[in-house]
Amino acid sequence: MPATRQTGFRPPDVDMSLFRKETTSRNKEGKNQHDCPPIDDPAVFNALWEIHRTGETNKANIKGILKSKYGIELSESSITRRKKAYGILGSGATTRTLPETEKRQLIFDQMAKDPSRMQGPRTIKEGIAFDQGVHLTRDYIHETMKMQDPEAFADRHPRAKKIHRTQLVALGPNDEWSGDGHDKLTGIGFPIWGVRDVWSGKWLGLYVLPNNRLKLAIAYVWLKIVKEQGGVPIQMTTDCGSETGRVYGLATALREEYRPELDVNELPAHKFLKSIFNITIERGWLRLRLQWGENVKLFWEAGATIYNPTDLKQYMLVQWLWSTLIQSELDHLLERLNNHKVRKDKEKKNPSGARPDHAFACPEQFGGQSGLLKPVDLDVIDALMEELGGEELIQFVSPEYAARAKSVFDSLGVSQLTMENVWNIFSAMLPLM
Repeated sequence: MPATRQTGFRPPDVDMSLFRKETTSRNKEGKNQHDCPPIDDPAVFNALWEIHRTGETNKANIKGILKSKYGIELSESSITRRKKAYGILGSGATTRTLPETEKRQLIFDQMAKDPSRMQGPRTIKEGIAFDQGVHLTRDYIHETMKMQDPEAFADRHPRAKKIHRTQLVALGPNDEWSGDGHDKLTGIGFPIWGVRDVWSGKWLGLYVLPNNRLKLAIAYVWLKIVKEQGGVPIQMTTDCGSETGRVYGLATALREEYRPELDVNELPAHKFLKSIFNITIERGWLRLRLQWGENVKLFWEAGATIYNPTDLKQYMLVQWLWSTLIQSELDHLLERLNNHKVRKDKEKKNPSGARPDHAFACPEQFGGQSGLLKPVDLDVIDALMEELGGEELIQFVSPEYAARAKSVFDSLGVSQLTMENVWNIFSAMLPLM
């Protein structure tokens, strides 16, 4: 695959020996009765930087994430000391110390990724932190954005965003998954299918597909997610489309195999709902469209004078380039959305005031318990995926064409494929294909 958008911030390269302090202590290995990792442990350094870019600042939450996600145990006071030693600064300190030109450029670069001008200061703030690992205050971002593009603030009036909300209740992560297709990019040939955990709101998978109405492709994607999670949910929920029929069969068969004590007649392994009642995934699509989907269409339209879809040579190259780019963007967006802290809602039964990724990983902190039915035999899952048709079900071009396109792309010496440069790369690759 070509070098596409990075799916996450990379911590700075640092000589970890710089953190070691010369000491006359007899405890030269840095071990203690609490098994606290030494200050020059790169795993701790990288983990704290990764958590920092998600915007999590609550030390109790950081402690829980370190243990559940990274297997690292640190006290809250140790977390404070490590962050200070590693130069991990909050938004206030960063905004005060970073040069004005650098701060403004970070904001302008993030705004350039949003040509539809639908992202407000909070989303821009999250984007800068997630992509660059730099936290700026919301007030500073607000003032800079308003000065740069005052008309966009009027366009993003709150009255245009109000939607009717109803209560959702689940017992914990993996109690119920919600799956559906997203057709807003179908007009340009790149439909999407995704799955979201109902209790935590975490996205478990987002995939661009040649056809999100093909039941074999949808079933294959569902099994990919089952394999990644290492188990199946207590219940799967989709709309009533014919493309989800195979998922219904697989969900029922796998649950009967691995948890036969759960009667599918009393608690179905799969539930069909009308789209308007499949609330978790539908709300997720709205945020995806506002934060990302509208921009994709604008970047696509920028190639209107360059691309001729009736030319087979051009069509094949666009299928490879854009499907590769969109999947990379979806991977990046999934991680961002899963680390977006939702507002606290006292009326909400499921977790609020937390990041979906945190709630999913640490359900006990929010009064939940994972319902994942595991372990499943991954060899069986692999066999089912191959029986359906394998990876080619979700590929836009043949493996031979993909290998050739990858070779041509690599020969260009381009560091990264992005929405901003995709049409330039198309023009450079076309004569070489």
